[in-house]
Amino acid sequence: MKKDFTFLMLVFSVFSSVSAVGQNGISPQNDEKSIDIDMIFVQGGTFMMGCTQEQIEYCDTDELPSILVEVEDFYIGKYEVTQKLWEEIMGTRVEQLRDRIDTNYLLYGQGENYPVYYVGWQDAQLFIERLNKKTGKKYRLPTEKEWEFAARGGNLSKGTIYAGSNNLNEVGWYKDNSEYTTYPIGGKKPNELGIYDMSGNVWEWVSDSFYHYDANNTINIQESKENYRIFRGGSWFGAEDNARVSNRLYRLEENRSGNLGFRLVMSAK
Repeated sequence: MKKDFTFLMLVFSVFSSVSAVGQNGISPQNDEKSIDIDMIFVQGGTFMMGCTQEQIEYCDTDELPSILVEVEDFYIGKYEVTQKLWEEIMGTRVEQLRDRIDTNYLLYGQGENYPVYYVGWQDAQLFIERLNKKTGKKYRLPTEKEWEFAARGGNLSKGTIYAGSNNLNEVGWYKDNSEYTTYPIGGKKPNELGIYDMSGNVWEWVSDSFYHYDANNTINIQESKENYRIFRGGSWFGAEDNARVSNRLYRLEENRSGNLGFRLVMSAK
């Protein structure tokens, strides 16, 4: 349940205004080697977002009512952003991300192909700014509706509870199978679009501030908590319920945790 993440915040996170990565004397690497990011094309469409029929047994109030939304074509990262990619762009390792919060905090998996974590929303934005400068491209965080559409399998969706299956053990790392750590990206089955780890491993920041769904305004949903950003997908620490494709959580932008990372998208136009 959502209390799982709240407990983790009390143990491993801080809610304070800490300067963004790169402003603490650590500079990003300046080499010019090419940056290779696997992206999956997602054809746009219209879908019901939120508490749909397969989710109904588990839905929270912030998933209600289900709403009809439209999504344009976009590209999404096949995998969560890795520690290798983070270090290539920002010049910092995951233990340094941990240390700026508290050196006594634990590390939950280290290696090039592990997802990066201990990353706040603003940290992700700075990473994207530097990545775009280095590559000349226009990566960004997904909108919440893009994230959910992709997690559901886009126009190929089979209507599963989790991203690619009704059995979370097939597609995601969560508290019952993770032994309380992250895992290298792509270790479970992908969803219908070939995207990995959209359920479990680490939560993923999206671009949106928190808002309530509005049945009378199904396309242009209004933001209601400007400094609270949404993240999706569940994590190695959370229960099965957290990893559902419609489940939502939000925290202050400054929040950094050992089970929170992100994934990139890019508009198709």
